[in-house]
Amino acid sequence: MLAEIKKKTTTVNAVTALESRGFLFGPYLAMKLNVPFIPLRKKGKLPGECVQTTYALEYGHDVLEMQKDALKAGDNVVIVDDLLATGGKPWRPLSSGRVTAFLSISQAP
Repeated sequence: MLAEIKKKTTTVNAVTALESRGFLFGPYLAMKLNVPFIPLRKKGKLPGECVQTTYALEYGHDVLEMQKDALKAGDNVVIVDDLLATGGKPWRPLSSGRVTAFLSISQAP
């Protein structure tokens, strides 16, 4: 994964991951890239002021939150998720950052 990120982008400002299996790989990648790790969590789980978005699931809706001051406009962000089903869509309304890579461990059929 690390080699793919370095091959696809020159600058990464942060790594973010969707709760909770994305947390297995996201912090490791952030550490290796020497950038902050920013968790995306379900509503009410993060401290401080948060921004949130509602997104559709195949069986309903869910809410995802990120701390309000976690990213700056234009930051280059790598998103890590365990399953390629959302395509990073829940993250996009939360930030004005740019998705430079989206990594998933498996893909939904």
